[in-house]
Amino acid sequence: MTGLGIWRRKPIDAIEAPGADDSSQLTRSLGLWQLTAIGVGGIIGAGIFSLAGSVASGSDGGKGVGPAVVISFLIAGIASAAAALSYAEFAGLIPKAGSAYTYGYAVLGEVVGWAIGWDLLLEYIAIVAVVAIGISGYFGFLLQQLGISLPAWMLGAPGTGSGHKVDLFAMLLCLLIAWLLTLGMRNAARFETLVVGLKVAVVLLVIGVGVFHLKSANYTPFSPAGWGGAFTGAATVFFAVFGYDAMSTAAEESKDAQRHMPKAIIYSLVIAMVLYVLACLTLVGLQNYTEIDPAAGFASAFDSIGLTGVADVIAVGAIIGILTVMFTFMLGVTRVWFAMSRDGLLPRWFAKTHPTRHVPVRVTWLAGVLSAIIAGVMPIAEAAELTNIGILLAFVVVSFAVIRLRYSQPDLPRGFRCPGVPFVPAIGIVFSLWLITFLDPVTWLRFAVWFALGLVVYFSYGRKHSLMNAESPRHQ
Repeated sequence: MTGLGIWRRKPIDAIEAPGADDSSQLTRSLGLWQLTAIGVGGIIGAGIFSLAGSVASGSDGGKGVGPAVVISFLIAGIASAAAALSYAEFAGLIPKAGSAYTYGYAVLGEVVGWAIGWDLLLEYIAIVAVVAIGISGYFGFLLQQLGISLPAWMLGAPGTGSGHKVDLFAMLLCLLIAWLLTLGMRNAARFETLVVGLKVAVVLLVIGVGVFHLKSANYTPFSPAGWGGAFTGAATVFFAVFGYDAMSTAAEESKDAQRHMPKAIIYSLVIAMVLYVLACLTLVGLQNYTEIDPAAGFASAFDSIGLTGVADVIAVGAIIGILTVMFTFMLGVTRVWFAMSRDGLLPRWFAKTHPTRHVPVRVTWLAGVLSAIIAGVMPIAEAAELTNIGILLAFVVVSFAVIRLRYSQPDLPRGFRCPGVPFVPAIGIVFSLWLITFLDPVTWLRFAVWFALGLVVYFSYGRKHSLMNAESPRHQ
């Protein structure tokens, strides 16, 4: 430990031990398939309903990768799996709230855990806001189809359209998800499981109906942008194949976390990847990649072959499906925030849970309000610039921590062991660092500002009040 104590590590047995303060405890109520549903809900969303079409057709002005979008998803899935296996080992070893923040704190030191946790607070809240804005856009389109006109001032953030002042529907969605999470984990998880089931049913409908209308000519040329284009596409769709990281923040609410969390992480990624590959093969087989609508690929593809009814179902399914992404990532931010506060790095006030529902109601409403503000007043492109880098850095930290802990404490009782250490975690590290190089300079700038603010908060408050600091006011 240095004089500043910033490298102090929280012993794993101390992390696993239950606290004496019942006001800061969560209830273990989630089973294996509820956890898996939360993971699938976080992974499957914009990836199928938006990204698949935009990457295949090249909506950003670049050349579309065409049918090779399938390869893009497979590459991203393999890279994501390397990180997922690292998360699975930690989830079975440290079944507590906080995910990457908690793992980094235990293995690499307090300041590393703080940095990852602080970054994830912004990343997860921004993702909730971005998804809410996206759903709001679908909702507005459906209202237009029904001939319903709403006042322009409530239809979008300033600068996104004539007369737009606030995206009211996106704001209400954020608050709705926050309210659902305050009802208690058992009730919230039931809702998530139901909606995820509906989403998977829509994807299966796409595959089941579409397979009878595929045209082999649409698969040629398979990779019009070359294999380099497929790798570039992988960098884009990679952000559609994580979600298990946010789900792992709920480890403390799993009935048998040591066994169930690793399985749920792996199951959710496998289920999502199978559906992604089959859906992409269907999309590019239904319609030539140059004609795919990047904004609503599947709906337009079915509409082009005369199946308008299916297209409408898909449009509604897209709204329902993307809603579950909001649930998973708001769950993630509230549990990271809760864990950091319980450890003393943020005010203890945030770590208080509801006396009967045993969920962190205070941070849930704060996360809901903050995401609602971003969703209401920021255009989707600007809100999206707040995401990605923190999650990629979390992947790097967790993958590196697995390697370090495997060699420093090889005899720890692990419910799941990541295979191929150190090579498999190294793949996660390399791929995540490579993807970071694709991020816009504006993303780096905003990350630097947020990170600098975090260091100020840590050195002025967190380091002093940390429960790992023997001189903390909480010990006096």
